[in-house]
Amino acid sequence: MTTDNASVMETINQSNASSAGANSDKYLSFVLGNEEYSLEILKVREIIGLIDVTSLPQTPDYIKGVINLRGKIIPVVELRTRFGLESIAYTDATCIIVVEVESTDGELLHMGVIVDTVSEVLSINSSEFEPAPKFATSVNTDYILGIGKVKEKTIILLDINKVLSAEEINALGNKANAEAEALEANAA
Repeated sequence: MTTDNASVMETINQSNASSAGANSDKYLSFVLGNEEYSLEILKVREIIGLIDVTSLPQTPDYIKGVINLRGKIIPVVELRTRFGLESIAYTDATCIIVVEVESTDGELLHMGVIVDTVSEVLSINSSEFEPAPKFATSVNTDYILGIGKVKEKTIILLDINKVLSAEEINALGNKANAEAEALEANAA
């Protein structure tokens, strides 16, 4: 993890140590291509540098596989590819944001999302963002909470629970569990 990522993670840890209500307007911002995105700080568990990702067969291109993070198997999604952006070579700034998402049965699952770089923790109150724009019926914007206007920048606020569909989250959780069971069986 780069020094910048470490300082952002320290800010997240301090934020998450506070009460949830005090952090409801805090967002972790990150970059994909030329655009800046953010997600609720309370959904972020940690930021890690890139580590080896084990590919999973028969998964979409944006699902890169799973990682073993301190004995826990976590599925990893490349947001660039998920959002239809061209995949690029990873750099030292590329990292994995480990987030908590909710499955259809209410179970909280950890998922890693690969981003170009993390930026900072922002305080964005509701007056600084507008609802997601409405497009033609064929354009799904359910995963966009809104568009923020912060420090003369436009930031897309994501609902990490909706970046993948509920079915995709459940399928990822099942594949990660199957991979964990296979690793345990091989270790025995």
